[in-house]
Amino acid sequence: MNDLKQAIKQKARQLGFTLAGVTSSEPLSHYNIFETWLNAGMHGTMNYLAEKRNSLRRADPKEILPECKSILVLGTPYAPPAGGQIASYALGNDYHDVLPQRLQTLVDFIEEQLGHAVPNRYYTDTGPVLERELAQRAGLGWTGRNTCLINPKTGSTFFLAEILLGIELEADEPFTTDHCGTCTRCIDACPTKCILPDRILDARRCISYLTIELKDDIPEDLRPLMQNWIFGCDVCQQVCPWNRFSEPADPAFEPLIPLPVLSSDLLLTPQGFSQRFKHTPVKRPRRRGYLRNLAVATGNTGDQEDLSILEKALKDHEPIVKEHAKWAIEQINNRTRNE
Repeated sequence: MNDLKQAIKQKARQLGFTLAGVTSSEPLSHYNIFETWLNAGMHGTMNYLAEKRNSLRRADPKEILPECKSILVLGTPYAPPAGGQIASYALGNDYHDVLPQRLQTLVDFIEEQLGHAVPNRYYTDTGPVLERELAQRAGLGWTGRNTCLINPKTGSTFFLAEILLGIELEADEPFTTDHCGTCTRCIDACPTKCILPDRILDARRCISYLTIELKDDIPEDLRPLMQNWIFGCDVCQQVCPWNRFSEPADPAFEPLIPLPVLSSDLLLTPQGFSQRFKHTPVKRPRRRGYLRNLAVATGNTGDQEDLSILEKALKDHEPIVKEHAKWAIEQINNRTRNE
């Protein structure tokens, strides 16, 4: 089976997975940390994370695939953090659309090598798995203070994916060392101070959560802290010294969205929004969330020239867009008065 494992890793690399490791199907030893995080309410409105069935499955891979004997954990690089506004991982094609096809191709390869079907389940940020712990167990890296998985050779700018397999593969050595040392750059740089001690992140304050997962109004006290971010946030990765080793993006994830995003996007029609972002992760918060976020960013960084566009956004059919455009106008006017 060791020859098979090496063949699988070689095939994975051909498919664009520059990181690959194998771990066992044993229950996760750090599940209690996740449970404590949930109990503290730090998941905010992401109630799907707290569903009982999914909790059981996160704790034990065999609750997902009873036949599971090994887990293949994979990493694919995306573009290193750039100028801001939109998180770098979201500038290219949506990994939810790209990576499952590659995972299926890898499963097909494994079955071809063995000559029979293999029980399997695969995910990329979609299933009830604690993928960073699995990745650490498979030797891909350690969990940094910013809660991202960091690989010492490639940094943290990569997507994770997992294949649960009903065959026995020799497990790789886990990554047991912590290379963050005394560095606290990510904690110090976080605009909303959502990174807590002990590698815990309070999602309720995280800009990625506020711009993507939160469907309601963004709390007013957090809006000024969001700077010019419209979708996600890269600050903790931008300052991480390990990301000087980031690999070039997989061709599928080369940036497609031109930056900077202009305030004129506040006038995007539903059709225009869909056409512009339909192949990227930016479609996730939908038009109403994107315009809400852009209104906040414009309020934080815009000037008098943006007011005419914001005033047009006050007539948008979505109440959430109107409310955040009104706030943005107030912010710009307040700054003008104080200059």
